[in-house]
Amino acid sequence: MNILSLLLSATSQGLLWSLLAIGVYLTFRILDIADLTAEGSFPLGGGIAAIMIVNGTHPVLATIAAFFGGMLAGLVTGILNTKFRVPALLAGIITMTGLYSITSRVMGAPNIALLGEDTVFTPIQNMGLLKNNAVIAVGALIAALVIILLVLFFRTEIGLAIRATGDNPDMSEANGIKTENMKLLGYMISNGCIALSGALLAQNNGFADLNSGVGTIVIGLASIIIAEVLLHNRPIATRLITIVAGAIIYRFILALVFEMNVQPTDSKLASAIVLVVCLSLPQIRQKLGLNIPKKDRKKGVENNATSLKNQ
Repeated sequence: MNILSLLLSATSQGLLWSLLAIGVYLTFRILDIADLTAEGSFPLGGGIAAIMIVNGTHPVLATIAAFFGGMLAGLVTGILNTKFRVPALLAGIITMTGLYSITSRVMGAPNIALLGEDTVFTPIQNMGLLKNNAVIAVGALIAALVIILLVLFFRTEIGLAIRATGDNPDMSEANGIKTENMKLLGYMISNGCIALSGALLAQNNGFADLNSGVGTIVIGLASIIIAEVLLHNRPIATRLITIVAGAIIYRFILALVFEMNVQPTDSKLASAIVLVVCLSLPQIRQKLGLNIPKKDRKKGVENNATSLKNQ
């Protein structure tokens, strides 16, 4: 496979994975929470979309339903964390574990094939585009729509309250912000984006799998780290765009590795090595003298109160 084909494939996959990375970014950077619900909401989104499509539901409606399914998963984690005072990491693990059974119930089988079924990519393919090009067109459209909606949302009073909650929850609460509700909303939007990614990837791959969520949180983090190495201390709109670029770069690096005649049994090891390299990029940048400011390494640009006011 030549470089152009690899790039097209990486772009098509990266655009869909970028929605997961954006979802992870919302909790990991905006709320400063390590949320492992992603590994449960991702296959839940794929399972909801797949079972609805095979039962005759329009793919667009099935994809929207997957988004709301992910929001419900995020709501559960948020309630455990904010109302029952379960630590955020443990709350995510509990929800992730429970979602395995729920997704199994939804799907009714370990996997669901979508071969021969219409997907959200089918109308574009019917216009004469190849599969990768159709996926790029739809993926770019959905990613752009999600970024635009998120940028507009985070400029509203509620959006700024969510960002302030992640920046300094004690000060935010002292200023009358209901931080628990803001965290709940952040959890829901985050996992909705992650489930949306799962739904789109299931349709692109032609099947939904119960175990597809394994390792998704690390993939999202790798995309975020690559984005932060590319550009730091930027407005949220630019940060979200660089996350999309980070996801595409990560998929391209992974595709290059798999082109080196990696044995199927070694694929997980190869993926782990790529992830280690990606997650080590900030330290590599620091060694080269291209230091990221400490405040950006810790929480990104969202921890700067002045930037919250100006954006």
